[in-house]
Amino acid sequence: MRTRSAWRGAIIAIFLIYMLVPLLATLLFSFATRWDRTILPEGLSIQWWKAVMAKRAFGMTLRNSLALSLATMLASIILVAPTAYWTHLRLPKARPYVELFTILPFGIPGVVLALALIRCYARFGAAVVYSPAMLVAACMVISLPFMYRPVLNALNAADVKVLTEAAQSLGAGWFRTMTRVIVPNIMSGIASGALLVFSTVFVEFTLANLLVGARFKTFPMYLVEFTRFDGRQASALAVISFVFAWLASIGVLLAAGRSEGAREGAAGAK
Repeated sequence: MRTRSAWRGAIIAIFLIYMLVPLLATLLFSFATRWDRTILPEGLSIQWWKAVMAKRAFGMTLRNSLALSLATMLASIILVAPTAYWTHLRLPKARPYVELFTILPFGIPGVVLALALIRCYARFGAAVVYSPAMLVAACMVISLPFMYRPVLNALNAADVKVLTEAAQSLGAGWFRTMTRVIVPNIMSGIASGALLVFSTVFVEFTLANLLVGARFKTFPMYLVEFTRFDGRQASALAVISFVFAWLASIGVLLAAGRSEGAREGAAGAK
């Protein structure tokens, strides 16, 4: 038993080292004055952080990326959760086709998707094609598998048929059943999908660069600009990107936890 616990602890420790060492090295490099002759930096300074955060584009691109990620996340929840529920409950024969459709984005490169959207919607003018709304739609496509699979797993774990019949027997309509009964019971899947969608969209560069470019510059585009002339400032931006992604993830988890706690509390009171 002790040997098994020791192996488990060793594996977890190796995994944590594997994941954290690159991030810690990036963080240390963002403070280094020079790091090319010794194992550790020869000096530390916060001037690179001051340089990137002092620029007006820093706050603007960060807000744009947060807005893009949140908009895509909310739109994906609104689209995928009802679709997955309706397919799971009413159209079980269509599930293999829907799952195949959700896998397709894995095989579509971002460049191909962006060029296809430009070619398809060019007739509507540049105001439509090269707009943040089109970028949100494109990000929904590439993040579709990350939202659909967790929601589907949560639906499989919950007995949605019984829950739906119980809600309808009490006079609840489709919308009330979905929002008051089904969603609270699959909140764990929605939260997991939301985290994956947010993380995927927040670091998306190809679609943003091709569809909107400087019209709606995002944080990854701002980061790539610095990689061309200063790696330390780019490292600082990379660390900031990680931190904001983590904070957003914690926020989504806390919101899902409060929702789950409120549901269990209401159930206990009854």
